[in-house]
Amino acid sequence: MRTCIGCRKRELAADLLRTVAVRDGNGNYSVSVDTSASMPGRGAWLHPDPKCAELAVRRRAFARALRIAGSPDTSGVNEYFESLGTPEHRGIENR
Repeated sequence: MRTCIGCRKRELAADLLRTVAVRDGNGNYSVSVDTSASMPGRGAWLHPDPKCAELAVRRRAFARALRIAGSPDTSGVNEYFESLGTPEHRGIENR
């Protein structure tokens, strides 16, 4: 069982998306969706629903769950939902 960082509901890991923090060359973090659940590092779990992703961004839950300082770039999560191609999966803001 894992907890969605957006809505805080518990689900099986198979029903959630795993996200990880990836550090760039400048020491800044970005959040990436780990569809295979095999990337190294601490993971944060999220429903495959853009509403949960938006809640997580608004609540600043990515930094807390991934235990990183500052506010990470969440555009990778936004790009993941945009790649799904449906209108309800668009428009997660990177705040």
